[in-house]
Amino acid sequence: MRRTRVSLILVLLVVVSPALFSQLPSPDSVYQHAVRLAHEFIIVDGHIDLPSRLHEKWEDIVDSTAGDFDYPRAVRGGLSAPFMAAYIPPEDEEKGTAFADGESLIDVIRRMAATWPDKFAVALSTHDVRTNSARGIISLCIGLENGAPLQGKLQNIEYFHARGVRYITLCHSKDNHICDSSGDTTHTWHGLSPFGRQVVAEMNRVGIMIDVSHISDDSFFQVVALSKAPVIASHSSCRSYTPTLLRNMTDDMIRAMGKNGGVIMVNFGSEFVNDRFSKWEQQRLEAVHAYLQEHHTTYRDSLTRQFARQWRQEHPPAYADVREVAANIDHIAKLIGVDHVGFGSDFEGLGDQLPTGLKDVSMYPNLIEQLLRMGYSDADVKKICGENLLRVWDEAEAIASREQQTD
Repeated sequence: MRRTRVSLILVLLVVVSPALFSQLPSPDSVYQHAVRLAHEFIIVDGHIDLPSRLHEKWEDIVDSTAGDFDYPRAVRGGLSAPFMAAYIPPEDEEKGTAFADGESLIDVIRRMAATWPDKFAVALSTHDVRTNSARGIISLCIGLENGAPLQGKLQNIEYFHARGVRYITLCHSKDNHICDSSGDTTHTWHGLSPFGRQVVAEMNRVGIMIDVSHISDDSFFQVVALSKAPVIASHSSCRSYTPTLLRNMTDDMIRAMGKNGGVIMVNFGSEFVNDRFSKWEQQRLEAVHAYLQEHHTTYRDSLTRQFARQWRQEHPPAYADVREVAANIDHIAKLIGVDHVGFGSDFEGLGDQLPTGLKDVSMYPNLIEQLLRMGYSDADVKKICGENLLRVWDEAEAIASREQQTD
């Protein structure tokens, strides 16, 4: 009896298993499917800091470069519409150069499109994004990172809209004249300034998306209470994974984003998706500081630099992994739904802390692969890749159109 049962099992394996196994995706086939989706769907990245790099030193990004972004790798990764961040350092507000510096960075973005018109084009609407994508051209969307260039003048919101800006991050790492920052402990306004409240209304009227990355918790809740349009977080992750990083969003903030209809573009940085990298960085700084104290030297001393290199070799960086970025996306989707999350890599702005599997713009398929393995459908992935952000962009413009009709 036992021999007969074994024989029957062997027959079933030979006859049936090929059909069964043909239905199961191999590891390679899941990745290849992710690659296909990356090139089929529109991928919007909420935040890439390339303009600052090119402003410092212009280079041929149509060829391979040493940075996180160049055209060949963007094409390989399926990137359709990166928001190019015109980053304004907080000190520029004090120096009075913020407006001019914002102008210069917008000029850099427009120069990219003018220099390589067969590869890049500035996108002023979701229609532009879709049209460019169909033509095989990468859309350059413009985000102003830090509202300092407004310089207290509401009319500058309309001015920057005319220049192509489609979101403004209200502040950066320090409080400014618009609101308090998550990176500052001064609490200048305990949220929005009186001018900041006007900024929210005017951005709604003009049709520029409000970016809540970098702003304080008080500022955030005041913005979502006041804004008639959905808001975005262009490059923020989940504070539940990084309890001490106030740049990230608490679960209550994420839920408020869901009620607002907005979208959170998850930051890829290792320090943003877990707290291991921050702990490693703290240990590194403490080790170098102890060396300085013991040897009475400075950071510029060659022996100090040698010590720092050796310490790093003995204590490799605690990089995050692409799966942990996917986990942050999953956390948001489980809290408020798949309609409210996207990609906000922060490429070119993170230095040496990008996760394993997400080191540059060629690697979006790796993240899509993880989402597929977690059970997300093709339709879900399409939303996360870009449709969620495009929806918010359209809603911001629709609300602006209604506001202008009632002026």
